[in-house]
Amino acid sequence: MTRVIAGLTLSLDGFFEDADGSISALYSDFDDLRDSAYMKAAQAETGAALMGRRFFDMAPDPDGYADGYEFQVPIVVVTHRQPERQPKRNDQLFFTFVTEGVEAAVGQAAELAGDKAVTVLGGADLTRELLAAGLVDELRVDVMPVLLGGGRRLFDGLPAGSVRLEKLGVDEEGTRTTLRFAVLR
Repeated sequence: MTRVIAGLTLSLDGFFEDADGSISALYSDFDDLRDSAYMKAAQAETGAALMGRRFFDMAPDPDGYADGYEFQVPIVVVTHRQPERQPKRNDQLFFTFVTEGVEAAVGQAAELAGDKAVTVLGGADLTRELLAAGLVDELRVDVMPVLLGGGRRLFDGLPAGSVRLEKLGVDEEGTRTTLRFAVLR
């Protein structure tokens, strides 16, 4: 059965973006991360990806995903509206836009992933929605040694006690620490 792996990079004080909406302080290691064992393992286990529309729209040019995105797999985008045009695709990466909700999107992503995992690439709203719906099997939180002092928190809005976790492990890659949890049902 396909696993759904979700998570984000957070500051040590718990923010996934700063007060100005920027994530740049959390990815100061991005160039090193792209060629790391951490990224290679994530790519190898991923058969399809899931992302929210806002995350998709963050790309200056959606055609750029096919040219050089880290995850060259089918990507399912949860959205309320179809794009004006389909972005460029290649042999491995193409987009499916799902307007029927997160359950339908996870189902389509799982079908595309085959025996590999569905990795949730972004963003925070989608991750919270998936956690609340009980659709996440594993949560990975990357912690960067930076204090943002304010911004948006990943878990705000989830009812207390609604998500139960069991620690799977802790990994380190450069300055990044990854906390891995099974999401209990």
